[in-house]
Amino acid sequence: MLSVDVVIPVYNAPELTKRCIDSVVTYLGQSIRAIYVQDDASDTQTCEMLDNLPYEKVHVYHATKNQGFGKSVNEAVARSDADLVLVLNSDTEIYGNFLPLLCVAFDADPQLAVISPAHDKFARYDRYLRHPGGYISTYRFKGYAFLIRRNIFLEMGGFNLAYGRGYFEDIDLGRRLDQKGWRIGVQPDAYIRHESGGSFGRGRSYRLLAKRNRTLYLSRYPDARRNILLVSGNYTMADLPVELTGAIERVFRQGGSIHWLTPWPLPLLSCLQMRNSPASIKTIIKLMLRGWSREDKRISAVWILPGVSGLLRVLLALFIGVRQLEVKKWEMEPSEFAVLLPDSQQDLSARPILREDITKQNPE
Repeated sequence: MLSVDVVIPVYNAPELTKRCIDSVVTYLGQSIRAIYVQDDASDTQTCEMLDNLPYEKVHVYHATKNQGFGKSVNEAVARSDADLVLVLNSDTEIYGNFLPLLCVAFDADPQLAVISPAHDKFARYDRYLRHPGGYISTYRFKGYAFLIRRNIFLEMGGFNLAYGRGYFEDIDLGRRLDQKGWRIGVQPDAYIRHESGGSFGRGRSYRLLAKRNRTLYLSRYPDARRNILLVSGNYTMADLPVELTGAIERVFRQGGSIHWLTPWPLPLLSCLQMRNSPASIKTIIKLMLRGWSREDKRISAVWILPGVSGLLRVLLALFIGVRQLEVKKWEMEPSEFAVLLPDSQQDLSARPILREDITKQNPE
């Protein structure tokens, strides 16, 4: 059985913090060795609350000045010698012992470096492919709550301190883990409540910090701006050729996303960076308006497969022209008709072959 310690970085918000610690002791107390609370120069009320906690497993460390989320976690993890470390934001709350579910995923996949429980702001996990151990793949690591192999965290140097007080240091770590061949997962059967903004709030200082760190992140990983709109007829992931699935995988591994529009809902999506919506005028207009103020949210290119209606093609042409987007057209070879034949007449070893035509929309 792998040993587990818990790390909770804290900055103010005493009520939320106490609720978090109480829930950890209540539900995880028998499964963990210690809880390391790293107080990042909080106010007097928070410090007094932490110093009066009655739990033997809780070890509190007070920083003399505010160091930021990344450095607080790095220092606390360095104090642990457990196999795994569960890092929790102080504005999270646990409702049950999800550690066995997370540990099963580590046992099933030795390349899995980190896994997170699901949180209450995204509920459509049922549409995603499960990997051995029950987890869903993600390429965008979020640090609100995660269980990580401690040796891997230390080998990676922990969080990058260039991000200062916080935001985007977790996504940056995810990029570095992926570049080293490690996998990142979310276990949708494990649930945690996350308040968001419990320490920093969502005021002007938060917005300035997030904007500054977003700019830093995108300067380090410029391809993370790639958000592809994929539009097709009635295809699924199983219908796509190796060339296209490889291109999709590269987008994910660079930190980008795929929004796939199809006539009917796809039965299964490959990872959390793939979204699927009906191929409708309403959806395309919504995507056209998306991300005016944030370049990392905007659609950056349009990939078109066969089967798109004439009306949608006209609207896409307008979208492409207004945004001056790159376009990739994937055209089916004649052998595609085999997929329409009765099962008894199909050569099951044959796959649809696509050839890629790449065009660049002329802004003039």
